[in-house]
Amino acid sequence: MVALMVLVTYDVSTEDPSGARRLRLIARACENVGQRVQKSVFECLVEPQQLVILKNRLCSIIDDEKDSLRIYYLGKNWARRVDHFGKNLPFAQESPIIL
Repeated sequence: MVALMVLVTYDVSTEDPSGARRLRLIARACENVGQRVQKSVFECLVEPQQLVILKNRLCSIIDDEKDSLRIYYLGKNWARRVDHFGKNLPFAQESPIIL
């Protein structure tokens, strides 16, 4: 299987306590499969079946009336499609992560 790069972005309404909980749950789900590159933006290098699981998980968390979730597909040749400028060096997605 070929891993695909996707960019997950979200905007969660935190006007009530349930919004703050949704925000934490979405961030945690994204942290499990990707690298946070901005406050509500994650780069995720995933296998196709992992992407299906991630999408289902995120869609089960958001409130369709209040929140927004966007997933951008950068594909397998993503490295040529991403330019980074400024603070924080780009993260090497294909390198092992040691916690």
